Amino acid sequence: MSGPLEDDEVSKQLDNMVKFIYREAEEKAAEIKAKATEEADIEKAKIVQERKLKIMQEFETKEKQIEVKKRIAYSNALNNSRLKILKAREEGIQKLLEEAHARLFSVSKDPNYKQILQDLLLQALTKLEESKVNVIARKQDVSLVQQALPAAVEEYKRRSGRAVEAVIDSNMFLPPGVDAGGKQNESCSGGVIVSTIDGKIICSNTLDARLAIAFEQLLPEIRMSLYGPSATRKFFD
Repeated sequence: MSGPLEDDEVSKQLDNMVKFIYREAEEKAAEIKAKATEEADIEKAKIVQERKLKIMQEFETKEKQIEVKKRIAYSNALNNSRLKILKAREEGIQKLLEEAHARLFSVSKDPNYKQILQDLLLQALTKLEESKVNVIARKQDVSLVQQALPAAVEEYKRRSGRAVEAVIDSNMFLPPGVDAGGKQNESCSGGVIVSTIDGKIICSNTLDARLAIAFEQLLPEIRMSLYGPSATRKFFD
C-alpha cells in the first residue's frame, strides 16, 4: 500500500491536470474558431453570391428597360416618319385638287359650256324623276341655262316617257365664280342644283360637286400614279 503523496508530487499532478485542461480548452477553442471561421466564410460566400445575383438581376432588368425604351423610341420615330410621309402625300393630293378646282372656272368660258349645262340638267332630272323641279344656277349662267333647259327637258321626256316642268329660280342663285368676284372658298365654278319644289330632295350637279365626286372615285388611281403601290397594302381590287 502506497503511502501518502508528497507535496511535490501533488503539485506536479495538479500542474499536469491544469496543463491538460488548458490544452483541451485550447484545442476546443481552436476547433470552435475554425468552425466559426468556416461558417463565416460560407455565410460570406452566400451573401456575396446573393449580392451578385441581385446585381445581375438589376442589370438584366435595366438592360430590358433600356431595350424596351429603344424599341419604343424606334417605334415612335418610325410612326412619326410615316405620319410625316402621309401628311406630305395628303398635302400633295390636296394641292392637286386645288389646282384642278382652280381650273374649273375656265370650263364656263368654253364654247361647249351650254352643252355641259344641258347634260348636267338631264342627269339631275333623271335622278330626281319628279314631275316638277326647281333649278338654281349662277346669276351669270341664267341665260345659258334658259337656252339649255328646253333641250334637257325634251331629252328627258324622250328617254323616260314622262313630262317634267322645270322652273329656273329667279330669287336664289349659286355663288358667282372667282372670275366674277366670288370668294375663293364660297365661289361656284358653274353647273346647276336641281331640287323638288319643296326642296326636300336635292341633286347638286355643280362643276365643283362633280369634281369632288370624280376626285373621290379616282383617288386610289391618283395615289397610285403619284406615289406607286402602298408597301402595307396586301389586297388589290
